[in-house]
Amino acid sequence: MLRVAVIGSGPSGVYTAQTLVEQDPAVLVDVLDRLPCPYGLVRYGVAPDHEKIKSLQNNLRTVLEHERIRFLGGVHIGAGGVPAARLRELYHAVVYCVGAATDRHLGIPGEELPGSWSATRFVSWYSAHPDAVDDGFVRGARSAVVIGVGNVAVDVTRILARGEAELRTTDMPQAALDALAASTVTEVHMVGRRGPSQARFTTKELRELGALPGAEVRVDPAELALDPSYTDPSGLPAVQRRNVEVLRGWAAAPPRNTPRRIHVRFYLRPVELLADGGRVGAVRFERTVPDGLGGVRGTGAYEDIEAQLVLRSVGYRGLPLEGLPFDDATGTIPHSAGRVAPGVYVAGWIKRGPTGVIGTNRPCAKETVMSLLEDAPVLVRADVPEDPVAALRALGAQPVEWSGWQAIERAEAELGASLGRGVVKLPDWPSLRGAARGEAPRRSAELPDRSRASRAKHPA
Repeated sequence: MLRVAVIGSGPSGVYTAQTLVEQDPAVLVDVLDRLPCPYGLVRYGVAPDHEKIKSLQNNLRTVLEHERIRFLGGVHIGAGGVPAARLRELYHAVVYCVGAATDRHLGIPGEELPGSWSATRFVSWYSAHPDAVDDGFVRGARSAVVIGVGNVAVDVTRILARGEAELRTTDMPQAALDALAASTVTEVHMVGRRGPSQARFTTKELRELGALPGAEVRVDPAELALDPSYTDPSGLPAVQRRNVEVLRGWAAAPPRNTPRRIHVRFYLRPVELLADGGRVGAVRFERTVPDGLGGVRGTGAYEDIEAQLVLRSVGYRGLPLEGLPFDDATGTIPHSAGRVAPGVYVAGWIKRGPTGVIGTNRPCAKETVMSLLEDAPVLVRADVPEDPVAALRALGAQPVEWSGWQAIERAEAELGASLGRGVVKLPDWPSLRGAARGEAPRRSAELPDRSRASRAKHPA
């Protein structure tokens, strides 16, 4: 019998586990996650107001409840946790599906000023990731700049421009809801260094910006006209063509008197974050123009946009894993059809980089699984324990099994009911661990108020 550990319970990990049990009638799969909750970015990356995408959790749940698949949350692999080499001894094979865990930087002066954050950090805060800290993102801010024109940039722009009534129906943690309800941000600028035909957002997400009750979208027609495809978008792929049409409609619309305004900007490259009173006060951009080769070149003309909050959304990259090779240029683990080393495999973003949509993980996982099963005859060893959980506990891990996750779900439903809302996420490690043990949630459950100086990643 083949026993496999899949590290990571997001879509790539769950699809890997699903393919394993579908392809091999005898395989047993443990899906391990550092967090006590499953689903990865579906729980902690999908915007709380995107209920349809979040409902994918129901499909992932069905897989994780398979009789030959077991969820073990709260198990950290690597430094400070279960050594990767020891994990390899406990299973016939290990598949790492850990995603791209960090964000890319702009590499410009002032990027580390207070008030400048990665979009990842902001998303983690309003999604109740237990590692998140309330950094006072919107406190005292009047204007925000979001650097990037992908779907994550659209998500954070939309959350900043939404009203309390719309967010109250989501599972957003109460502390984040309260902060956003008190926000004084009225101007949100989403800025790209290239043109609309090269933006990475999808049309559905883009259109949502124009459907917010208390906000209007403003687009500068002169910036759109810089795009060589603007006058005749017929040669563009369907998504980009529809995007240009949506933006053209907004550019032609007269201004409305709304409480908040979203400015979608193009052909502006950030070159510096400017300080004001010890924190970010503006972003300096250089105007760019198409270079005729698919890129842009600077013009030497500059524009400053006021911002007390700056969120960069310019891509993600993986992090090195203990004992495995790493390609620093791509932020991925080198592999051959998912194979990394004897008995060690990768799938998902750590394998191919942060590309594709959720469904892209299915064929990626299948390729890796087929490699693993092809190797199976040489992977099976007699020294693998019948059940690795006892060994994991001996190494200091405290696995949260499926019943513990179900207890967390019940606690989040109870917390939401006590607040007069629907399900409300528990936002910190003590609350999640207590709920997994069956403890009742605190009504005022909020993120710990930790200073920047004292932040240390919680050793799950």
